[in-house]
Amino acid sequence: MTFGHVTVATDGAARAGVLRTAHGAVETPVFMPVGTAGTVKAMTADQVRSTGAGIVLGNTYHLMLRPGADRVERLGGLHRFMDWPGPILTDSGGFQVMSLSGLRKMDEGGVTFRSHLDGTQHRLTPEVATGLQHQLDSTITMVLDECTPFPATHDQARTSMELSMRWAARSRAAFVARPGYAQFGIVQGGVYPDLRARSLEALLAIGFEGYAVGGLAVGEGQGTMLGVLDATVPLLPGDRPRYLMGVGTPDDLVAAVQRGVDMFDCVMPTRAGRTARAYTSRGVLNMRNARHMDDGGPVDPACGCTACTRHSRAYLHHLFRAKEILGPMLLTQHNVTYYQSLMRGLRGAILGGGLVDHAAGVRAAWAAGDSV
Repeated sequence: MTFGHVTVATDGAARAGVLRTAHGAVETPVFMPVGTAGTVKAMTADQVRSTGAGIVLGNTYHLMLRPGADRVERLGGLHRFMDWPGPILTDSGGFQVMSLSGLRKMDEGGVTFRSHLDGTQHRLTPEVATGLQHQLDSTITMVLDECTPFPATHDQARTSMELSMRWAARSRAAFVARPGYAQFGIVQGGVYPDLRARSLEALLAIGFEGYAVGGLAVGEGQGTMLGVLDATVPLLPGDRPRYLMGVGTPDDLVAAVQRGVDMFDCVMPTRAGRTARAYTSRGVLNMRNARHMDDGGPVDPACGCTACTRHSRAYLHHLFRAKEILGPMLLTQHNVTYYQSLMRGLRGAILGGGLVDHAAGVRAAWAAGDSV
């Protein structure tokens, strides 16, 4: 099985395609639920599959600390370990390590850091990060990079980007190529289009199976983020998958799909599910709100998840007010289901040549708000 992305239809800059991997095919555009530590929080693997998700994301930083890549490898790899035979993309762990601030020290070789769990010292380099992902049996391996902080001056962003490009070359040299597996390079450069272009030029010279846009949704605002995408995405190779890392809200997804992005991940739907926020076809609801207390209707009448087909808003409200764990479980399943439904709708609109009208309709429904 050769790894690759085939575009089957376009509508403007947007693309509908198929991502073919050693662990199965996935239709794009696609949202990947985040399974940071080998699980999508509050969901079984069967529940994740029931939402329509075909690929999930794991995180090297968390898995290397607990339970350890050696242990996962001995137990048959991450696919077997978490009951997910489909494709898995793993973040290199760079973002998490860079977020440790006082607990890490970066140099040309890599990053030395102390675990947030027990304070033990570890060393993450491009070679180590790539090797750990190999042990996990990641379908898609990400290069180690430095996520440029925001705000950053042009010089700061340039220095950061150039280090990431040197790390990308080392990550690629450490990658063990095999049929159906891939490694993605990550375009950096902050909010500066010229640096983004230089970053991509360096990555293209190295050569990767796919390309990600990193370092966004870190505080720059949606308008700036979309401006960076407008300048960057058209430069990405048309025959390779395009991945926007860590994004985002449903509106972010619609806007990015319209600009030609194929793949997304974000903790937002699962995190929101644990804090009583429901993403719906009519916008965002707070299930703790007293107006749901006596409401016998579903969270979203347009949704087919368990929370919506078998339970009421009143029940979800009760669960969260009573601090019952079932509340976060049901609402997380709903949110992930909604994200998958949103992506299916966008794909169908691209295939039918009606994306502009479809996106306008989705946004109009959000703006109209909840009718209850």
